[in-house]
Amino acid sequence: MPLFNQKSSFSPSSGVEVENQREENRVRIAELLSRDKPFVSLEFFPPKEPLDRPAFFRAVGRLASVNPLFVSVTYGAGGSTRADTLDIVTRMKRDFSLEPMAHLTCVGATCDSITGFLDDLAEADIDNVLALRGDPPQDPEFRMPETREFSYASDLVSFIRRQRPRFGIGVAGYPEGHPEAPCPEADLNHLKFKLEQGGDFVVSQLFFDNAYYWDFVGRARALGIDKPIIPGVMPAFSLKVIRKILSLCGATISPGFLRMLEEAQEKGGTEAVKSVGIEHARRQMRGLLDGGAPGVHLYTLNRDDDCLELLKGVL
Repeated sequence: MPLFNQKSSFSPSSGVEVENQREENRVRIAELLSRDKPFVSLEFFPPKEPLDRPAFFRAVGRLASVNPLFVSVTYGAGGSTRADTLDIVTRMKRDFSLEPMAHLTCVGATCDSITGFLDDLAEADIDNVLALRGDPPQDPEFRMPETREFSYASDLVSFIRRQRPRFGIGVAGYPEGHPEAPCPEADLNHLKFKLEQGGDFVVSQLFFDNAYYWDFVGRARALGIDKPIIPGVMPAFSLKVIRKILSLCGATISPGFLRMLEEAQEKGGTEAVKSVGIEHARRQMRGLLDGGAPGVHLYTLNRDDDCLELLKGVL
């Protein structure tokens, strides 16, 4: 148990000192973004098996060497990896001096469960979350609560802002539109509403053509959205993985780039695909930073060697 919970061990004055120290440790990502310096941030997902933890944290340690502005950790459907996410962001801050942002999904959640997670984060001096609606888990035994307290990510954003006013809150944006949105205009209006409810910045869904990002930012600014919009880049390390992810998120890949990946697969297998994917992602990142994007959020897929190779010539 952390020492600051053992109240009998401290005098009132030392308790104040501990709280002051905790306050000094609090960093909102929005404040880091205001420094107006190009950056890279990194996203990780919790390993599925406990035996994979040591390798995961070795990857975190190696990627910490690129000095990311912040790191994010995904949160399973229906909160299925809640404990893992909490443990990982805690260790990232404590052991690697990284500034973590925990993903938080709300579909099927209750106010009590969300409050409990926020309390756990605050106790660990984690003060940033990415507020998402999320999807129900695929577990056939999962049952949605009878009363749905959170139907949209905007509900979660407003709840977090009320419960934890000092927290930093990121929200998701979709350069190619959310797959469930009736039209791009409706999707963008919903993004604006999420930010009005308390969101500080936007992290975009992946895309493979930077034109989608610049168009998205232009339309957002025309609508009056003035918060930072961080582009998300996912390298095509594997043709199989990319096809699966595209089927889930609704993003597209150009016929030309897809053909390059397929030809690489035919001629040189997975290593050739990875080489093409890394070079494409490197060009994407350079183009985004050179074009004035505030930074780039890199979806690492926990692949430290490949990401370190990719970041050569970018940082």
